[in-house]
Amino acid sequence: MEPGKNEPSGDGGPAAPSELLDAGQQARAFESGAVLFHSGQFRPALELFQKAARGPSREMAHAALLHARMCQRRLEGSEPAPQTAEDHYNFAVALINERRIEAAEQHLRLALAQAPESDHLYYVMALCRALGGDLAGAYTHMKRAIELAPQNRIAARNDPDFAEIGQQPPLVELLYPERSRSG
Repeated sequence: MEPGKNEPSGDGGPAAPSELLDAGQQARAFESGAVLFHSGQFRPALELFQKAARGPSREMAHAALLHARMCQRRLEGSEPAPQTAEDHYNFAVALINERRIEAAEQHLRLALAQAPESDHLYYVMALCRALGGDLAGAYTHMKRAIELAPQNRIAARNDPDFAEIGQQPPLVELLYPERSRSG
């Protein structure tokens, strides 16, 4: 077989399109790409994210594609700064997925300043605060999200991100008020 034909490169570069990754290979490629991305090595990170995008986990593949696009924009030198509340929201969600909670919270604060009546911003800020260990802050933001759109209570109950933290006080009282009434 000729080098470079349907085999991964030995330097961590992208695998051939026909190569199927297993979940472990996909996760390793994504994690390695994230390390390179955060150290400013966008070209090799791009290659690893493109590789991770071909793995079996749809969620990770989607995140890998988002990161690959960020790498491409940075390599082009034309990455626009988030301008709108939705730009900040989308950027914050990507940062939360990377578990860069403080940076995500900064973007959510900017988004809320631009769109203070957007329930989905409060919902994601509640998640951000909870992941950062601030359950009281999470409660405050989730309460506002529910005030603006009552369906957020049901959404949080069914959201895997809230599965554990939604069972802890004070969030449990907010998400499951029927428990405190029947107790």
